[in-house]
Parts: sequence; structure tokens; C-alpha cells
Amino acid sequence: MNFPTTFVLAQAAPGAANGGLSMLIMMIALFGLMYFMMIRPQMKRQKEHRQMMSSLAKGDEVVTNGGIAGRVDDVGETFITVEIAPNVKVKLQKGSVQQVLPKGTLKSS
Repeated sequence: MNFPTTFVLAQAAPGAANGGLSMLIMMIALFGLMYFMMIRPQMKRQKEHRQMMSSLAKGDEVVTNGGIAGRVDDVGETFITVEIAPNVKVKLQKGSVQQVLPKGTLKSS
């Protein structure tokens, strides 16, 4: 059985153009959703972490990524010195600080 190919192509042409436009709109919507659900919150966390690292000062109580809690003794350009016990100091990279604790947290525990 022979079908004329021009008839088949003519039938498929209008639907293909419309399907391409809807696919493009769906891709743009997916990218927008991914931006607002994944990329934007990550950029916000990075900005907050950079701001926290730049505001570190002597006497701040911090917790590192490794779980070490201590008081900042010295702040350098890329490194900080943290006192974790009396006369026990550890030198760490600023980026390893996970959070700054409220004053007096280490004394109470």
C-alpha cells in the first residue's frame, strides 16, 4: 500500500510548529522554576556566609564545619586562630567556620 508522502508531510507540518513553541515555553518555565528553587537560595546562603566570614572579630564564639567550638583569638586575611580550651589554640581557614554563636554560649555548656 503506497501513501503519498506529500499528504503525510502536509498533515504533520502545522502540528510540529505548534509543538515546538509549547516545548520552548515549557523549557523556559522549567529553567525559571529551577532558578527560584535551587540557584537563588544557594546564592543567598553564599552571600550570608561571605558576610559572616568578613565580620569575624576577636572574641566571637564560633563552630567549625568539623564541630569544633571555640573563641576566636586572632583574625587574619584567610586564617583565624580559635581557642578551644585554655592555652589550646587551633589555626583554621575562615571558610571552615559554620556559624557564629551568641556571646556566652560556651561558658554555659
